[in-house]
Amino acid sequence: MWLVTLLLLYSFKEVNSEDVVSTRLYFVNASLQRVTFSSSVGVSLPCPAGGAPHAVLRWYLATGDDIYDVPHIRHVHANGTLQLYPFSPSAFNSFIHDNDYFCTAENQAGKIRSPSIRVKAVFREPYTVRVADQRSMRGNVAVFKCLIPSAVQEYVSVVSWEKDTVSIVPGNRFFLTSYGALYISDVQKEDALSTYRCITKHKYSGETRQSNGARLSVLDPTESPPSVMDSFQSGEVQVGRSIELPCIASGYPNPTIRWLKDGRPLPADSRWTRRLTGLTISDLRLEDSGNYICEVTNSFGSKEVTGHLNVIEPLRVTLSPKNLKTGISSTVILSCAVQGSPHFTVSWFRNTEPVLPDQHFSIQGAHNETLFITAAQKRHSGAYQCFATRKGQTAQDFSIILLEDGTPRIVFSFSERVVAPGEPFSLMCTAKGAPPPTISWTLDDEPIARDSAHRASQYTLSDGSTVSHVNVSNPQIRDGGVYRCAARNSAGSAEYQARINVRGPPSIRAMRNITAVAGRNTFINCRVIGYPYYSIKWYKDGMLLPDNHRQVVYENGTLKLSDVQKGMDEGAYLCSVLIQPQLSISQTVYVTVKVPPLIQPFDFPPTSIGKLMYIACVVSSGDMPIRITWRKDGQEIVSGTSGVTIETKEFMSSLQISKVSLKHNGNYTCIASNDAATVSSERQLIVTVPPRFRVQPNNQDGIYGKSGVLNCSVDGYPPPKVMWKHAKGIGNPQQYHPVPLTGRIQIMPNGSLLIRHVLEEDRGYYLCQASNGVGSDISKSMLLTVKIPAMITSHPNTTMAIKGQNKELNCTARGEYPIIIRWERGDTVIDPDRNPRYSITTSPNEKSDEVISTLKLKPAERGDSVFFSCHAINSYGEGRGLIQLTVQEPPDPPELEVREVKDRSMNLRWTQRFDGNSIITSYDIEYKNKSDPWELKHATRKISPTNNQANIVELHPASVYSIRMYSYNKIGRSQASKELTISTEEAPPDGPPMDVILQPMTSQSIRVTWKAPKKELQNGVIRGYQIGYRENGPGSNGQYSIVEMKATGDSEVYTLDNLKKFAQYGVVVQAFNRAGTGPSSSEINATTLEDVPSQPPQNVRAITVTSDEAVITWAEPPRMTLNGVLKGYRVVFWSVFPDGEWGEMQNITTTREQVELKGLEKFTNYSVQVLAYTQAGDGVRSNVLYIQTREDHPGPPAGIKAVPSSATSVVVSWLPPNKPNGIIRKYTIYCSSPGSGQPAPSEYEANPEVLFYRITHLTRGQQYLIWAAAVTTAGRGNISEKVTVEPAGKAPAKILSFGGTVTTPWMKEVRLPCSSVGEPTPTIKWTKDSEDSAIPVTQDGHRNILANGTLVLRSVKAEDSGYYTCTATNTLGFDTIIVNLVVQVPPDQPRLTVSTTSTSSITLAWIPGDNGGSSIRGFVLQYSVDNTEEWRDVFISSSERSFKLDNLRCGTWYKVKLAAKNSVGAGRISEIIEAKTHGREPQFNKDQPLFTHINSTHARLNLQGWTSGGCPINAVLLDFRPKGTWAWQSVRTNATADVFLAELREATWYELKMKACNSAGCGNQTSQFATLDYDGSTIPPIKSARGEGDDVKKLFSIGCPVILVTLGMALLFIIRKKRKEKRLKRLRDAKSLAEMLISKNNRSFDTPVKGPPQGPRLHIDIPRVQLLIEDKEGIKQIGEDKATIPVTDTEFSQSVNPQSFCTGVSVHHPALIQNTGPLIDMSDIRPGTNPVSRKSVKSAHSTRNRYSSQWTLTKCQASTPARTLTSDWRTVGSQHGITVTESDSYSASLSQDTDKGRNSMVSTESASSTYEELARAYEHAKLEEHLQHAKFEITECFISDSSSDQMTTGTNDNADSMTSMSTPSEPGICRFTASPPKPQDYDRGKNVAVPIPHRANKNLLALYTKCRGFVMACRRARTRHSNTFLLRSGLLFRGLE
Repeated sequence: MWLVTLLLLYSFKEVNSEDVVSTRLYFVNASLQRVTFSSSVGVSLPCPAGGAPHAVLRWYLATGDDIYDVPHIRHVHANGTLQLYPFSPSAFNSFIHDNDYFCTAENQAGKIRSPSIRVKAVFREPYTVRVADQRSMRGNVAVFKCLIPSAVQEYVSVVSWEKDTVSIVPGNRFFLTSYGALYISDVQKEDALSTYRCITKHKYSGETRQSNGARLSVLDPTESPPSVMDSFQSGEVQVGRSIELPCIASGYPNPTIRWLKDGRPLPADSRWTRRLTGLTISDLRLEDSGNYICEVTNSFGSKEVTGHLNVIEPLRVTLSPKNLKTGISSTVILSCAVQGSPHFTVSWFRNTEPVLPDQHFSIQGAHNETLFITAAQKRHSGAYQCFATRKGQTAQDFSIILLEDGTPRIVFSFSERVVAPGEPFSLMCTAKGAPPPTISWTLDDEPIARDSAHRASQYTLSDGSTVSHVNVSNPQIRDGGVYRCAARNSAGSAEYQARINVRGPPSIRAMRNITAVAGRNTFINCRVIGYPYYSIKWYKDGMLLPDNHRQVVYENGTLKLSDVQKGMDEGAYLCSVLIQPQLSISQTVYVTVKVPPLIQPFDFPPTSIGKLMYIACVVSSGDMPIRITWRKDGQEIVSGTSGVTIETKEFMSSLQISKVSLKHNGNYTCIASNDAATVSSERQLIVTVPPRFRVQPNNQDGIYGKSGVLNCSVDGYPPPKVMWKHAKGIGNPQQYHPVPLTGRIQIMPNGSLLIRHVLEEDRGYYLCQASNGVGSDISKSMLLTVKIPAMITSHPNTTMAIKGQNKELNCTARGEYPIIIRWERGDTVIDPDRNPRYSITTSPNEKSDEVISTLKLKPAERGDSVFFSCHAINSYGEGRGLIQLTVQEPPDPPELEVREVKDRSMNLRWTQRFDGNSIITSYDIEYKNKSDPWELKHATRKISPTNNQANIVELHPASVYSIRMYSYNKIGRSQASKELTISTEEAPPDGPPMDVILQPMTSQSIRVTWKAPKKELQNGVIRGYQIGYRENGPGSNGQYSIVEMKATGDSEVYTLDNLKKFAQYGVVVQAFNRAGTGPSSSEINATTLEDVPSQPPQNVRAITVTSDEAVITWAEPPRMTLNGVLKGYRVVFWSVFPDGEWGEMQNITTTREQVELKGLEKFTNYSVQVLAYTQAGDGVRSNVLYIQTREDHPGPPAGIKAVPSSATSVVVSWLPPNKPNGIIRKYTIYCSSPGSGQPAPSEYEANPEVLFYRITHLTRGQQYLIWAAAVTTAGRGNISEKVTVEPAGKAPAKILSFGGTVTTPWMKEVRLPCSSVGEPTPTIKWTKDSEDSAIPVTQDGHRNILANGTLVLRSVKAEDSGYYTCTATNTLGFDTIIVNLVVQVPPDQPRLTVSTTSTSSITLAWIPGDNGGSSIRGFVLQYSVDNTEEWRDVFISSSERSFKLDNLRCGTWYKVKLAAKNSVGAGRISEIIEAKTHGREPQFNKDQPLFTHINSTHARLNLQGWTSGGCPINAVLLDFRPKGTWAWQSVRTNATADVFLAELREATWYELKMKACNSAGCGNQTSQFATLDYDGSTIPPIKSARGEGDDVKKLFSIGCPVILVTLGMALLFIIRKKRKEKRLKRLRDAKSLAEMLISKNNRSFDTPVKGPPQGPRLHIDIPRVQLLIEDKEGIKQIGEDKATIPVTDTEFSQSVNPQSFCTGVSVHHPALIQNTGPLIDMSDIRPGTNPVSRKSVKSAHSTRNRYSSQWTLTKCQASTPARTLTSDWRTVGSQHGITVTESDSYSASLSQDTDKGRNSMVSTESASSTYEELARAYEHAKLEEHLQHAKFEITECFISDSSSDQMTTGTNDNADSMTSMSTPSEPGICRFTASPPKPQDYDRGKNVAVPIPHRANKNLLALYTKCRGFVMACRRARTRHSNTFLLRSGLLFRGLE
């Protein structure tokens, strides 16, 4: 039900919506408020307002007067356009030409008016502008102002300035302000040699004026306080505009300027710009208002300028509501919101008339911004406008108000319905009216109760409709009845009713008596409740109703009485309700009828002044009592006032007037009222008066062009109608005609005739006639005489004269005599007596009433080209005629300049200064070779005068020409212009390069060779060549790619790189010189060499055929990726074992796209890749494809044991088969007794997870054969070997577990089983081999031995590798097994090198390090740009040993590092190496000219002089400035040919800085150049001024710091050079020593040590480093026979033998990069392993390298070896007491040295830093004679927390990520010792004492960690903790770098 209600409501809203206003008004241009025009042009002004439908447009003066047409002066067109015609100055009328107008638009919606528009005419009058001479000190600022007369200052503006007739281009030292002043900064002496003029232009007439030439006096600087030369005043500016506040001052020293706003420095804002001209503020805001102070200060005083800036917002007006439609008697509120600056006034208009407060209108608000209309009437409809005005600004907005009869009407209602009790229902009633009505509800004429069960709501829609709901949630029987909704507003009311029946026993509510008004309709509701019922009937006086036509009974039981009559309708009415067929109920209601009054008609008879008047108002019927009152014109009449008496009786009232007068005219209303109604009757009383004159017309004069009033005032009643008639002529009037009333002639309200613009035809007799129909008409005549003011009727506006000839100027005037004529030249009155060159004659014209005056000039001169004016004067006015005289002569010669010079043409531009006051008709240009006479000239004739430039063509390149020019006008030819000398440029080559040959070099490069073009076709010096190449294969776009190279000689060669592989290319070559590029050679084709395929074969698939055979198929790679001729395919495959290890990699070559892999391992996972290959080699491998062979019969168990466990049982154990060939499902154990006679063995089955079995119920003392076999789904496999066992009661100890090799990743838990049997129970003991002894395994947190004998190793490390022996012992014997534990660790760091580089690629090669006991799975290559830390990752296959990084930036350094990954995880990162792609920064070729052309204002630069350096140039930056100035002008370009510098100053020296940039860097070039003078001549070089104190001071202030810095740098260079020489000397001394160390200390750990071990092998191979050697404090050198007492290190609980005396030195590397290999290579030594004890298993492990970059050499002479501190991982070997402990190594930062040093790294050449280290150690320790037999020992290593945790307790969680490095490169510190051997050391080597493993304690570790940025503190602290010297990693010193 609710949904239906809403849908109905929505439909109603759509159907009944209507526009508030059907018509509209609008403004086309409401902002138009001022129009200024030239009197010689006139103006057309469209009406700014309009409307739709068509609106009537009218123009008015601001006074409200209508606009009238004035012939040839003013006219309003039918479309509303106001036109003011051109007029002469004598016709000026301020009433017309300088007044405020407004326009209105009117239609049905109302009438609106535009804001007042100021219309002002500007005369064409003479004026002159001038410039005053100025004075200024050298170096100061000069200010020239253009002085414009105040009369025309508003319309004339400065458009340009000239210096010696040449326009000044702002910039350099010349500045033009926004208000037209010229500023010259940094005044120089030469500025005094020029004259300065300003050029002005009239805004409306377009006329230009040139001022006089002013001079500048330049004075030498003298000390003086500042003086302000130009300043600003207070002003007011609108928001959003810009303003310039000038402030310039002179003085010496040059004053400084500081700006303040409101007493504070200016805020930082980009809108505020301080310039030489002052302070410029753009985009003004309100907050910019304030007081501005310009402080000018120097050392001799200060000045300040103060002004107030007021920033205002433009006024904006918004009137709301915009449109309103409402009913009469409502209240309307209009709100006018004004935005903008304050101090505005608000005015209100309705239909263009001012709104005045009265009983309906009231204006409220602080600014009168709110208009109230109370009890609005129909007449108040219309357009309301709100105007806001402030200082000439006006803004407005309007609203259309429509007031209509707003009596409510019901537009949607409810219908009758029946509901059950408790069934909720809702009633809706919608009404419309104005104002929106209020709806009330009744039930059976009683208000509806408001409670929880009855709810009512009401709301108003957007269209003004009021919607009301009544909701009854739980209806009962009493809620039934007639529901009525009543809508009421101030205009009236409307009702609707319908019955709602609620089911239940019917009854009738008590009914109230009703009062009805006679003559109106009355409804009587039978208040029945309950339902159903049969019928409702009405009875009156026992008669069933209706019984006449005025009675109607509706179905719902309502009785309607129409036109109620008292006698017939008054009485009792019975409502009878039939509720059952024979049962009815009833109620009675009494209707009382009241009769309203009825007034008999009456009327006023005609009357006149002074008569008596009596009128009676009689009520003929109506219930008594009756009240009667009178009103006049709506106001109640009080008896006895104004001569009116009222007498009232019971049903009559009379009005008596004793003496009628005019004031009694009006509408009289008689009002009668009783309890029933109020009625009225209105009549009009008219009192007539015949017309009479109040003011009679009299003869009068009118002045032509002025306004005049012909007085005639009458009165009477009705008001008389005045009519004016006119009879032409001044004699006796013959015949009068009605005066046509137009806008020019109007009758004023008092009857006078207004002539707004008197014309000559208005003269004559006028008759004023008045009548009003009462009595006779009256009339009176008068004579109007028109007086003519003096006016100029004829004169030439412009006229011409020839220079040197006589000229006459004529002027005709008319008007009332006498007339005086005066001539003026400009502003000066001409007096022929004083200037005999002028003569004046004046004479009357006999044919007319005119005077002719003639001015003669004898002769005319150039200075006579001015305005002449003739003035006519009489008693009634003055007229003026302006004559512009133009004296013509031949033109001045043009000023010629060269804009552009080419090889065979040149472009000329000229400026025609003075045209001789005659239009230029043509130009002639003449030119010749400079060596030829002008008789051999070439000429270009009759060039159009509209051109100001021309091209001279068909010239010869590199030739010199002379050029001159003439100009022509109608008078003649000018003199020849100044002669110019011009040289043409070179031309592009006319021939192509010769003998072009192509030779393919690689798969992506072709070498091109050629020879230069023929000499005669080169047209200049060949600067270089452009090589164009394109691919000619299918799918190519055919476009050439261009590369450019410099010319090197007659034969050239160039290699094209980065081409497509095995593709055909076409190549052309073009030569170019300074002028351009010549023709290209013929295209030659060549094909690049083959390369390997770049994509793998497609659709690789594998099918397993048998347990040892599989089939691999694939499809050919895409043809475009073969990069050559396909030769065949290779299938690469390898096995992947369950422990993650990889088998041997195999490959098969085939030409087919299928291959069968045979002989595979059974039930084994294989990885397969397929590649295609060409002649160039193997291509890219396909993605790894995984297959698994099928199951087969397993192999025999790898081992079997059988031991007695009791007298009747044995225990059998076995090992799984080496080749299970499938999943082992079970094991079968066989037991047979050869002597028992049993033919078949017994079989026992065991679970595959259990590798032992107990066989019971055997016979004691009998031998048994036992063997086993494994079973898979394919069947039983081969049996194991057979073992013999005999049960026994007492059994010796036997071990069931097996020995062998156990391989595990590090950081895992390993269980080594050692299960034993025996009687008595054996004891288990584990030992680990170490050197030649076995060390018992102790139980701790790392190791644990379980009860079953299993050894558990937790978090195994590399040092846990080795041979473990388990021994089981009892009283009867023992048994042992040996387990070789191999711990796999992450792979060692690869050895990374750079193979080749190109402009966009770097090819890397590497040698993998030790694989850590697990095959390498792949490599992670990381690279980044040198100066960034944004690393990029590349993943590389494990089989690759080289990789090419492509798409790199040209000429850029890159950092590269590499890490390998095995099954354990990612290994340590290689040393970071650096490599640079080919290319360098651009350089400028000094052989190339920098400029190809320079003239007076432009310069063309030759950018082809830049060589790219192998990398494309991406930007060229140019900075240039005039010499002697500070500000640089910048230009950025990507051009590679030419670029123009425009708008340069003439004859000025410039400084130029150029910077060309590519990806490798930027190259710089500086130069100086000078522009030419205006005539094309060059200027001399700038000579430095001598003896000028300010320049010397400036030079001294700049030069001193530069000299000091230069000296300091030179001194630093000398010191560094000395140090370098000393270092080089030590390098030479150290080379032999290093080589000796390498040869003497050389031992290989590739085989187990047998006999005396050899010394450690040192591999010296390290790039350039920075080295720091320092002696430790606390070390005392006693001499060769003495020693230093070591310091006890309590941190490690190690006490150094006090008898050990050592001297030592530490070598530190602040920055170290190892490029080609390790510093020290200790082959086959891994952390925690013992190569001596590996025995035969050792050879299975590959060589691994560890590097160290810090070490200390120590000389010891103790009788016992020095006690040393070792790290957690160590390897101790013995030879002459040598102890070798290995340290982990870490990456270090790059030494930022020279490019030469970097290149040495790239080329993998070993630098000499290692030698230098050894040499310094040799010098300081004096160990030369001992080092040959010295022992080297790593004594101590510390690493940071993060790295140490990884190395010792880290996990392998990230092993699967190639980028997760489990051993990160972190800073570390290691310590080395070297001590000479003793003879007894050889025998003592096997028993050398080894300190216990330990880690540095936390305190010491933190100490080293904090040493990164605090070296000195660290050194001092470390001295307390160590007795030997420290060597710190370079990374610890990054903070100092």
